Amino acid sequence: MRDPFPIPPIPALSKAVQPWADYLGLPTLPLHIHEVLLMAALYHFIGSVASPILSSRIFPTRYPALSRTKRLSWDVHVVSLIQSTTINILALWVMFADEERKNMDWQERIWGYTGGAAMIQALAAGYFVWDLIITASNLDTFGLGMLAHAISALAVYSFGFRPFVNYYSTTFILWELSSPFLNIHWFFDKLGMTGSRAQLYNGLMLIFTFFSCRLVWGTYQSFMVARDLWKGVNTAPTILTTVLPDDTLNATFPSQYANTMQFVSESTTHIPLWLAAIYIGANLTLNSLNFYWFFKMIDAVRKRFDPKEQEIVAGEKVAEDKAATTGAQPDGATELKTRPRRRTLLDGEEADEPPPI
Repeated sequence: MRDPFPIPPIPALSKAVQPWADYLGLPTLPLHIHEVLLMAALYHFIGSVASPILSSRIFPTRYPALSRTKRLSWDVHVVSLIQSTTINILALWVMFADEERKNMDWQERIWGYTGGAAMIQALAAGYFVWDLIITASNLDTFGLGMLAHAISALAVYSFGFRPFVNYYSTTFILWELSSPFLNIHWFFDKLGMTGSRAQLYNGLMLIFTFFSCRLVWGTYQSFMVARDLWKGVNTAPTILTTVLPDDTLNATFPSQYANTMQFVSESTTHIPLWLAAIYIGANLTLNSLNFYWFFKMIDAVRKRFDPKEQEIVAGEKVAEDKAATTGAQPDGATELKTRPRRRTLLDGEEADEPPPI
């Protein structure tokens, strides 16, 4: 499949990045660098311009009343909701429409290339560039967990420009099928709909998609990519240019190799051990975070609908509001010692909350 992105590569931009691509061994980066930068710029515009303006007009009492960090979280969740919805739709479309990708063997899954899968990879990389900048600039708000997620995800998707496991770009982006529900759940809290039926149904969909897409599908695909990588570490790709002259007449290759393996040459060897180790390490990091966040998510959703927990939260809220408005100590106490409600991952304020994408 050719790259379906509506804007073709920008010659000047491709030429400017070519030396870096050659130095880093990323031959397909010049073909997609415009997609990466355009997406990063688009998400920056949405988060810093479009979201504040539209949110202030649509929610004129709630959004302006938020603190700076909560407004930042709001804008990040807006970007995430838009990005995760569009990237999932596009990834599913590529998986069903890209015939070359469907017919890939293990060599193509490791060293192969298709324009459709590369576009998904570039769009995702653009988001993770923006995500890394935002997270690193506001580490006190988002925490080390999200920073680790941003670094790992950007590293994984940047390697695809070698090309490397280009096939799996659409596979692993489907982890994000749960992200729209996570963002919607967060917005329900901020819009005063905590504990509503709508939040309950959305929470059930959130748990279902997170479990099925990240834990089941994600873990299975991690095993599949590890299996392919093991073959690639021990075997060099076999293409026409690597076959000995005496064996040329007897060699047979899939016809699509002319397109999918176009970036494989005689200099292409087996996968470097360091590359496989970094990729597997990043993948394990993301998988570990997924399992950790899943159990945190179960706890957070339960607290939204546990009557006892809601009574505790309501009582603490009344005490805090009374102290804030009158300065009086609750129940005649000489010192205000109300226990603040423990933040949950759906509040968007806890350092180890799951990434909104």
